[in-house]
Order: sequence, then C-alpha cells, then structure tokens
Amino acid sequence: MKVALMGTRGAPALYGGFETAVEEIGSRLVQRGYDVTVYCRNPDQEITEFKGMTLVNLPAVKHRMAETLSHTALSTVHAITKDKPDVCLLLNAGNAPFLLPLKLAGIPTAIHLDGLESKREKWRGLGAKYYRWAERSAIKKGTLVISDAKAIANHVQEQYGRDTEVIAYGAAVINPPSDRLKDLNLEPGRYHLIVARLEPENHVLEAVHGYTQSQEDKPLIIVGSAPYSDWYIQKVKDAADQRTRLVGAIYDQELLDQLYAHAATYTHGHSVGGTNPSLLRAMGAGAPVLAFDCEFNREVTGNLALYWKDAEDYASLIGTNNFATMGERLQQRVANNYQWDAITDQYEALIKKLKASKK
Repeated sequence: MKVALMGTRGAPALYGGFETAVEEIGSRLVQRGYDVTVYCRNPDQEITEFKGMTLVNLPAVKHRMAETLSHTALSTVHAITKDKPDVCLLLNAGNAPFLLPLKLAGIPTAIHLDGLESKREKWRGLGAKYYRWAERSAIKKGTLVISDAKAIANHVQEQYGRDTEVIAYGAAVINPPSDRLKDLNLEPGRYHLIVARLEPENHVLEAVHGYTQSQEDKPLIIVGSAPYSDWYIQKVKDAADQRTRLVGAIYDQELLDQLYAHAATYTHGHSVGGTNPSLLRAMGAGAPVLAFDCEFNREVTGNLALYWKDAEDYASLIGTNNFATMGERLQQRVANNYQWDAITDQYEALIKKLKASKK
C-alpha cells in the first residue's frame, strides 16, 4: 500500500515534533511493507531516499504565512498527478485547504491537528482567524482526524461534535553518556535546561523572570530560536542575567540527548500544544520536569512533574531539590505509554481504516 506523508519539513528529522514523527513512523511502516513517500522542504536537500522512505524535495515561499501552504500545495499536486498514493497523512490543521482536492482525487486523507494553532502568538490577527477556519474545515472535511492528546480530542468533541483518533507522539528511553557536555562547558547535574521555540505561548520569558528572582547558582541553558519572533527573543535576552545562557538552536541530536539526560531540571513552558515531543524527550532521558500548569502537560506527565503558572511560582521551584525520583518515574511513564512501535501500530490501524473508507 502506498502512503504519503505531507505537511511538514519532512525527513531526516532536523526541526521538531512533526518531523520526528514522520521519520519514526514512516521508517517503521517501510519495515512493515508499506511504500512510503515523504514530502520535504529541507533547504538544498538532494537525497531522495532515507530509511527506505522515498523523499520528494519541493520548494516553498519563505514567508511566515505562506511557507507551509505553498509547500503543501506543491506536494498535493505531486501526490495527485505523480505519486498517486492509496492514502495520505496530512499534518497540521493549517493545511486544511488541500483536503478537498485530495478527496476529489480519490485519496482518503487523515489530518493531524497538532495543538490549538489559533492561540499561538505568531498567528495573531489574520493568522489566528485563518487557523480558526482551518481547524473547523479540517475537522469537517478530513476522512479521519488525529488528535495527539485526549485534551485535544475533548476540545474537538465539545466544539464540533466529532470523534478523533487519539494517537500521541513517542520518545526513546535513553541513558546517554555526558562526554559532549564539554562542548558547551557544562557538567552533569550542574545546569537547568529549556528547549523550546522562543515564542510567547511557550512561556520562556516568564521562566527567565522567575529564574532571575531565584538564588539558584546553576546556570539556565536555553536552547532554541524562532524564525519569525526576533522581538520576543530580544525580550528574553533583556530579561536574562549573567547566569542565563541562550545558545540558539541545536540540531545535533547526540548533544541534545545528553543535555536532556544530565540536566538538573528540564523546564517546559508550552501551553497550547498536545503531546509535546520535547517534553517526551526530556522525560525519556530521565530529566526532572518543571512544567507550565495546563491540561496538556499534566496529561503527558501523569501529574508526576512539578507545575508553575507564573514567574513567582517558577522562582519557588527552580531552587528546590524536590526531584528525588521524579526523573525515573517520568522515564518509566515514557516506557509504558509513549513508545514508537506501539504508536506505529495505531497509525497502521488508522491507515487500514482510511483505505477501507475508499471502498
């Protein structure tokens, strides 16, 4: 059976959760006998095969509002006219306009909603209006709709009266060495970590304000950037003190794994996503977690983390040592609930359901 995966930056996974999911699920589907095509917009990528998946590299307009849509438009045309898959997995509710042409071409499509995109600061104004429309359209027109958390599924049921397929992201359980920490002049257990896009809904600024109010002597390492949020990044820099280090985006997976695994704490400020991949990676690496208090983060961590709502809360948590067995318990939660093989089982069942809907 031919399966197309589109709507992301594609594979290899260099950027975020969607891309990691595509690589992990797509490669496992190949091992199970599926013919998988991944549509990619990794700049200057020339390889056309990766882990058994066929990669189709297509361009995109470099603009915040147009990048994803322009790339998915080209991907849709290619899928309809050349690849002709049996089913399509379309990621990101913003790609809802392409559900109709795929349907008219006889390609049943499941759309993955991701988080509540209309609530992200970068989409305020016209962008937020578009994402509210896109969410409604995706839920109405998708052959199947995927939520990555029960809280997202509950939102869809309450707002639109439609059931969704609840399939989370996954993460590896890892215990890596610490030899790469010297690249950043760090020692195991002697730093706090944030890994996030520097955008308002991820509450990095509040965490920095809280950290600077604390007496904690371990440095706060902030990994991440954001292509269209220079103003917010500057606010974070202005709020930081000499104990805070913004190191930018890191795409070296070995180094990232070691950063997660050997952090004194991992801070997760995301508030509008579902099952966040960065949070899962930190949990899988055994990091104690300080999570922004929202239903998504409590669902993923199983109420095993410590939670904060503002800078004052954060300041009271960051300097404590109440982390004894937290990392081990969170790591076990990943082992029990968020493994890629089991998640691929769910996607395989969904693909068969999509294929059957065509009959």
